[in-house]
Parts: sequence; structure tokens; C-alpha cells
Amino acid sequence: MTGLEYFLAILLAIIIVLLISYGLVVIKPWEVGIYIRLGQFAGVLKPGVHWVPPFISTIHRIDLRTQVVDVPRQDVITRDNSPVTVDAIVYFRVIDPKKAFFEVTDYRAAVISLAQTTLRSVIGDMELDEILYNRAAINARLRQILDEATDKWGVRVETVEIREVEPSPRVKKAMEEQTSAERERRASILRADGEKRAAILRAEGEKTAQILRAEGERISAILRAEGERLATILRAQGEAQRLRILSLGAASLHSHALTAMSLNTLQAMADGKATKIIIPFEISRLIESVAAYLSKASREPQVKEPEIDKLLKLVGKPEEVLGKIPSYEQLSLEVRKAVEEAKKAKIKPSELAKEAEELLNELEEK
Repeated sequence: MTGLEYFLAILLAIIIVLLISYGLVVIKPWEVGIYIRLGQFAGVLKPGVHWVPPFISTIHRIDLRTQVVDVPRQDVITRDNSPVTVDAIVYFRVIDPKKAFFEVTDYRAAVISLAQTTLRSVIGDMELDEILYNRAAINARLRQILDEATDKWGVRVETVEIREVEPSPRVKKAMEEQTSAERERRASILRADGEKRAAILRAEGEKTAQILRAEGERISAILRAEGERLATILRAQGEAQRLRILSLGAASLHSHALTAMSLNTLQAMADGKATKIIIPFEISRLIESVAAYLSKASREPQVKEPEIDKLLKLVGKPEEVLGKIPSYEQLSLEVRKAVEEAKKAKIKPSELAKEAEELLNELEEK
């Protein structure tokens, strides 16, 4: 082999290597390649290593991942003439690379421009309150409109999110005042309701307290009346017993003894601190009896001792005259027991009235 042949062989090898290297195309896993050869569509290259004829072939790569575009801020007038500034984010992906390349010049810019016009159209047909509180409905409506429009471009709109809705400063100030007034109204309603409930509870508590006080005073009056009744009985029985004893003792007294007792009574009256002394009408007879007794001028008749049987027949037996007399311990125990039961029992107003009525019936039966 001559030198010229050797040079040509090396040159041919270099050319073949260059052709092979220039013709190699590596498509990444998240993209596809639009293969155009001699100005005609030759196919779609899937991820992997491909060789295409160099210099006459063109490969346009298209990303199949979900892409995010930011829709610029838009000044929109709502249906109720409230100016707002709105911006959004659009998530989309290419599902047909051939349509995305041949049906639109720049599918990304087309999606952004379409999102701007659609956003202004949708927001302009709604009122401000609806925009602020129904973002989910707005997002769904925008996604549906954009997806239908971009389907012929081989692009699917997955999600549209309204990122910010900012009313004008005057509208925002009016909204703040409205919100403040609404909260003050709710606070006033809550305060009024609380005061109403508190007044009802106080009235019910006062009513219950008055009922309990009235029932307590009623039972106290019943107990006091019972105590006074027992005390009156005891005093009457004591007075009856005293009179009986006096009647039994006076039956055997001599007239001289009665005179001496009368003098002792006058002496006791004179020892008091009273400025007025009442003298009985029979004081003259008393003085005559004392004078006769001292001078022994008259003779006093002798008094016979009375017979016990005749005296009992005349006055009566002690049990018949006085009746059964309870002891002091029995009376005090009965009163104390009634008081302790009234204190310890947790009685409701209705039960208290019922118990007081039973106590009155029991006292009447006694």
C-alpha cells in the first residue's frame, strides 16, 4: 500500500467515525424526539440511543413531564364592579408530542396566553364574594376550559390554582370594616345572650332561695308553735298541780296560820322596788284578825284534820286531775330530734312542704 492509499484509508475512517458520532442521538427517559429528515416528519424517537443521518436530520426534544407555568397578575373588574388583581398557576403536560410540535408554534406560551384570557373572562363573570369564597369552583372551571382548548395541541391541563386574589385598597378597607362590624354584631349578640342566661339563672336561684327560706320559716314557725304548745301544757299542768297542792294544804290550815301567811305576803310586797303598793280591800278584816290573835280576845275554832278519802273524793285523784305529765327529758328530746331532722335532711321545696304538712297533721292528732 502506497502512502496515498494509506492516507485515504485514514481519511475515510475519520469520516465514518464523524458520521457515526454526529448521527448518534440520546433521548432521555422523560422526553421524546421529533425526527424530521429532509423537511419531512420521520417519526417520534422514544427514550434511548438512536442513530439518524447527520446533516439531513433534525431532532426536536419535547419534555413529557408535568410543567408549571405562572400566569402573570391580571387586573380584572368583577361583575359587581370591584377591581381585583388575580394570578394563577397552571400545571400541564404534553400527551401527544406530534400535535404539540406541529399544531402550535410554542405550546408553553400558548398555554400561558390562553390561561390569562380565560382567567379574566371567568373572574369578570363572578362577584367579589363568590371569588373569595369559591376558589375550588373557579379552579375546576378554569381547568375544564383550558383542557378543552389545549386538547387539539396535544396538551392536557392537569390543575389550575388561583394563587392570590387581591382587591383594591378601597375595597379591602370596606371589607375590613364590614368584617369588623359583623364580628362586633356577633359579639353583641353573644354578650346579650350571656346576660339573658345569667339573668334567668339569677332569677331561678333567687326564686329557689325564697322558696327554701319560706319553707324553712314555715317549719321553724311550726317547731316554735309546737314548743310553745308544749310549754303552755307544762305551765298549765304545773299550775294545776300547784293549785291542787294548795287546796290539799289549805284544807288543814288554821286561821292563825292564814293570818301569818297574809302578813308574810304584805312584808314581801313592801320589800319590792315598786313605788306603788296595792292594798286589798279586805285589809281591815286582816288587821282585826291579827289584833284578835295577838290580844287573844276571841276564841278561834279548832280545825279538824280532813280525811284523805273524802278529800280525794272531793278534789279527785292526782292522775285524773293532772293527767299523764311527760318528763322534761322527754319533751326536750322530742323538740331536739325534730330540729336535727329538719337541719340534716336535704329537702327540696316540694318535699319540704309535704313534710311540713305531715308534721302539722301529726301535731293535730296529738
